[in-house]
Amino acid sequence: EVQLQASGGGSVQTGGSLRLSCVVSGLSFERYAIGWFRRGAGREREGVSSISSSDGTRWYKDSVKGRFTISSDDAKRTVYLQMNRLTPEDTAVYYCAAGPPHTVVYGNVVAHEYDFWGQGTQVTVSS
Repeated sequence: EVQLQASGGGSVQTGGSLRLSCVVSGLSFERYAIGWFRRGAGREREGVSSISSSDGTRWYKDSVKGRFTISSDDAKRTVYLQMNRLTPEDTAVYYCAAGPPHTVVYGNVVAHEYDFWGQGTQVTVSS
């Protein structure tokens, strides 16, 4: 059974930091990209960042470049999203998901390309 377990959400003030974790089990970690998506109130689910475990290729949404960092610990089968300089616009439920590595290479990190999903973790940033 494929499972992705997301954690690390919380409430912070503008400028604060959070680190999200996604523990992956039940699939070949190195054959997938692990991505982070978010859905804010009244908004579509959007790709935030993704990493291809096989070669470390990374992709970031433009609005988070320079603030968010995605990393992977293959031994722990865990993908992290370090989020710094958070703003209220980052408030959303964050999800991790597993999908094909080509989405990272071509920058096509969209929800319908990802096959397996974890539960969400809430991130709230207050002004």
